[in-house]
Amino acid sequence: MGKARKFSPEFKAQIALAILSGAKSRAEISQEHQIADATLERWTAEVLKRAPNIFDPKYVVERNRSAKLERLIKKQALQLEIAEEAGRILRSLPPEDEE
Repeated sequence: MGKARKFSPEFKAQIALAILSGAKSRAEISQEHQIADATLERWTAEVLKRAPNIFDPKYVVERNRSAKLERLIKKQALQLEIAEEAGRILRSLPPEDEE
């Protein structure tokens, strides 16, 4: 059995929207990308299920909050990395003689 392929959320959305808009049929996309019909059905159903959230103010606020938290985590990770490197440098310096 082959290794399962991973598709990005952007790719899944693009494919689902192509099917929903009628730009391509599910059969065409299935054949073109070697993706099972059941998988494509699941992706299109998920897009339809989540589509109303795009216009929900709570969803927009939550997305913005998540983005802020992600930026904060990245900033703190960078600060931690800098502090750890500074600690390594300080530990490698010879001790100062006390007089």
